[in-house]
Amino acid sequence: MRAIYATDLSAASEAAIQNETCLECLGRIGVDTIHLVTVIPSNVHAGMPGMNFSKRREQGLTRYQNVMADAGFDTETHVVRGTPHRRINGIAEAEKVDMTIIGSRGQSPLDNRVIGSTARNLARTTVVPLLVNRIERSTDEPDVLREHLFQRVLYATDFSENATRAFNAFQYLRHATQEATLVHVESPKDATSGEDPSEQLESLADTLAQWDIETNVAVRRGDPAEEILDVEAAVMPTTTLVGSRGQSRMRRLLLGSVSEDIIAQANGNVFLVPPPRTA
Repeated sequence: MRAIYATDLSAASEAAIQNETCLECLGRIGVDTIHLVTVIPSNVHAGMPGMNFSKRREQGLTRYQNVMADAGFDTETHVVRGTPHRRINGIAEAEKVDMTIIGSRGQSPLDNRVIGSTARNLARTTVVPLLVNRIERSTDEPDVLREHLFQRVLYATDFSENATRAFNAFQYLRHATQEATLVHVESPKDATSGEDPSEQLESLADTLAQWDIETNVAVRRGDPAEEILDVEAAVMPTTTLVGSRGQSRMRRLLLGSVSEDIIAQANGNVFLVPPPRTA
């Protein structure tokens, strides 16, 4: 598998890239090649006072390359200028990567919260599965909050095609997953399908049991985002797995409000699986 690791060369980005446990988890699910990508925003210019871009990029990316090489990954670097989420998506398509990884927030060396806004924009537009790696905030030496990326997974489903696509990610995540919690939230607005959601969840749990993943199921009723976040707070998964909606005629991915709330408010990591790429 090939992955993009998007970095703004901040302390938060470095914390994730330097974390041996995070890198080991990526190796377990089959990632062997990592494209390190840093994007200089279009509105930032090299002539600005105190902006030594070349030196910072060289030092940062060389240091990260060495870390990746020591962990056994093949690594390529990309330094580009433009709108971060657009350039990252462009590289993802050009390099045919399998996933994108980004820190959920970080103070960049440009004194601009690039990673925070980029993570949200990528969640709306990503062309490949997106891992939002949650980093500590408001500290000079941040660390990742839950470093065993896929050890304990919370999977939220509405039994849609999008949710099924996200569940299929267990085919490779299972190599790093020991426990899973499967949750479905019945909303008062939902039409009754006639199928018992508990039975549907148990069927999914049977699939995970074949891979020796210890699984619990939960059916909630109420606001989907609130209930999913409540379960996340209770079971403390290392990652919450969700699917996103499809693409509109305007070629803009419409992120479901539930997924968007989870990306914004989850305490741990989030793995978002988008629809297939369209021509």
